[in-house]
Amino acid sequence: MWGKLIVCCLLCVGMPLKAEEIAPEHQQWLKDKFSQQHEKLIPVVAVADMFFACNQARKFDKENYTVRALVTEMDRNELALKLSDCLKGESPKSDTALNFGLIGCFHEQLQGLPQEEFELKQKLVRQAIAKLSKVERQKSFTQCVTDQAIAYLK
Repeated sequence: MWGKLIVCCLLCVGMPLKAEEIAPEHQQWLKDKFSQQHEKLIPVVAVADMFFACNQARKFDKENYTVRALVTEMDRNELALKLSDCLKGESPKSDTALNFGLIGCFHEQLQGLPQEEFELKQKLVRQAIAKLSKVERQKSFTQCVTDQAIAYLK
């Protein structure tokens, strides 16, 4: 029941997710055509989401990165090191990292909304995260990152 809570909460309030704006047959075509590239991109996007939200919360790095810049411009090893340092020794598989990942992923999905709507939906995301089990948060994060990675393949 809670597995789709984040997506459902956001859809119920009228937020179109970027990957959902792509027709399902086009998504499948992208997956088929770029599956190997997609598989390599998923962990980069996940780490970028985690670092983005961690950096926002902990002010680890003075630079104010976007998720897009982290995925498309930053060296993957540098990104991994930045995440490790920002997590202060916690594993990228920790609850903290997972929560940061969800926040980062949905932050990118909500970009472009008016500020008031953006803040309301970010609040809904945080409330949903607080109620989900780790398994359900992981499922939500996996789906969000998969959709995000597809959008980068366009």
